[in-house]
Amino acid sequence: MTAVQDALAAAADAARRAPSVHNTQPWRWVVRGDTLELYAVPERQLTEQDPDGRLMTLSCGAALHHALVALAASGWKVSVSRLVGEPLAVIRAVSHAPADPYDMHRLQLLQVRRTDRRVVTDEPVEPAVLEALAAGARRGGARLHVLNRDQVLQLAVMIEHSGEAQRHDARMQAETARWAGGSRASGTGIPDSALPAETPLTTVAERDFGVAGSLAAGEGHDSAANYAIIYGDGDERSDWLAAGEALGELWLVATGRGTAVLPLSSPVELDFTRLALRRMLGDVGWPYLVLRLGIADPEHAGPPHTPRLPASEVISVST
Repeated sequence: MTAVQDALAAAADAARRAPSVHNTQPWRWVVRGDTLELYAVPERQLTEQDPDGRLMTLSCGAALHHALVALAASGWKVSVSRLVGEPLAVIRAVSHAPADPYDMHRLQLLQVRRTDRRVVTDEPVEPAVLEALAAGARRGGARLHVLNRDQVLQLAVMIEHSGEAQRHDARMQAETARWAGGSRASGTGIPDSALPAETPLTTVAERDFGVAGSLAAGEGHDSAANYAIIYGDGDERSDWLAAGEALGELWLVATGRGTAVLPLSSPVELDFTRLALRRMLGDVGWPYLVLRLGIADPEHAGPPHTPRLPASEVISVST
């Protein structure tokens, strides 16, 4: 391969660390000449919980963000075409220069990023950090609405209702069971090591995956946590892709500021709870994802990184 193709393939490899719903990793990359093409993989879509592919596309947007961060860290200037159909996006290498240490640091932050389902500490997230996270979401192409106390209580009720509905849906339960629990040797899904061994004490309930993991949830309550909604003006595929890029950028900022991020997708999986979230936004935007933001206990190491598909399964080079 050429030097450009090597750099594009390396960026796609770095993007394998991106967050995705249930760690489905629903993306595929093709290096073609001086371009890198991003495709969604419907075979790894949650057909019951995400029938429209909204969360699948959002996950692909997070991978796109990671690839762009990796290319910047290696000194490549690129142009990006975000498309309506497939591929979802095309990255074209334009020029190369010595890497900026700032961009290299950003890539390092993405490499240590992880999803942490433990209870957060009693230390609040500083207002300045919340403002930085909102700015990160805007750079990615979406917005962030931090809920007030009354809205958090509404969210708690909303998630309880969505959880109850999903617990009584046999197909949703079966789909969750395919992606959660166990050792996950396949390279996808959420292993026991990332799932709490006991139910965390939280105002807003975490998703019930139907299995007990091996992660110590920690003591205390999430009273200091903030809850927020990533949202935007539109509800089309391009908007969902941008929401994923916004999530990637927000999470990068959060990692640099010592803030733990836990995505909560159950409220956007059912129409009635998603519309309730939209009303919470004053009907000025469409909700894409709910986030818990807090400070993790620095005395205890977080969970190990979740498994990833091998590069050979998600990256190909077209000659």
